[in-house]
Amino acid sequence: MKVNLFDRQLLELFYKILSVISVITSIVFIFIDIPIQHKLIIGLVVLVFLIILYCILWWFSNKKTHINLNIEGSPVEIKFGDIFNEEGLKVIAFNEYFDTLVDNKIIAENTLNGFFIKKFIKNIPLFDEQIYNDLHLQEKVIGTNENRLLGKKTKYKLGSIFKYQSEYLLTAFSRFDENNRAYLSMQDYISCLLEFWNEIDIIYAGRTIVIPLLGSGITRFRGYENVSEQELLELLLWTFKVSRIRFRYPSKVSIVVGYDKRDKVSLFQLANFDK
Repeated sequence: MKVNLFDRQLLELFYKILSVISVITSIVFIFIDIPIQHKLIIGLVVLVFLIILYCILWWFSNKKTHINLNIEGSPVEIKFGDIFNEEGLKVIAFNEYFDTLVDNKIIAENTLNGFFIKKFIKNIPLFDEQIYNDLHLQEKVIGTNENRLLGKKTKYKLGSIFKYQSEYLLTAFSRFDENNRAYLSMQDYISCLLEFWNEIDIIYAGRTIVIPLLGSGITRFRGYENVSEQELLELLLWTFKVSRIRFRYPSKVSIVVGYDKRDKVSLFQLANFDK
């Protein structure tokens, strides 16, 4: 179970419900005189009821699949699902080279990045040319890697965004080492997210932004090998909170966590994030 049986937020919720029940029962008992011989039985019944109620709350907290937050006036929804089934500008994470070679070396075909390229990009050379010639991305070039044998050589600033077909926002979101392994430092991750939100502020034009759990596919966070999906989600929300971008209804931020992450992410624990 993602939510511990004695989770602090769960206990706080239970205490709030318990306080309401206590007030109601106190008022009722003012007007009803209960025989002494029945008080023990009633007490046991109430105890069993409260235990069952707590177990139900615990079960539902672990089964929560959707939550709505209001962060600094911006509507934010978080849910489990498939990003490609959502309406809005969908964010797809690429590496810092905007590579498009799906060969299970540069890009694995079972990743969101690989699936997007295989399913939606019919003409790879034309797509590569569009990226290379994009005026906005040209301002984000930070260098070239002439020693790179596979993939592209032009390197872009982390967090840079290429808008594709008015439906997708492709963002440079991971570094690649000499063995073509994706990695980030935690400082990179936070800086990348802040740059990402700055880019979104320029591009989104009042539309809903649909975001996957950025960083969850990167197994190598240098210096932070045990970063959980829950922590990545909270960092994503935190960087949005401290950024200057704000959404107004009907536009919103929609964070879509893949179904395969359901056992690793607790939406219940985010209930007080906007408090």
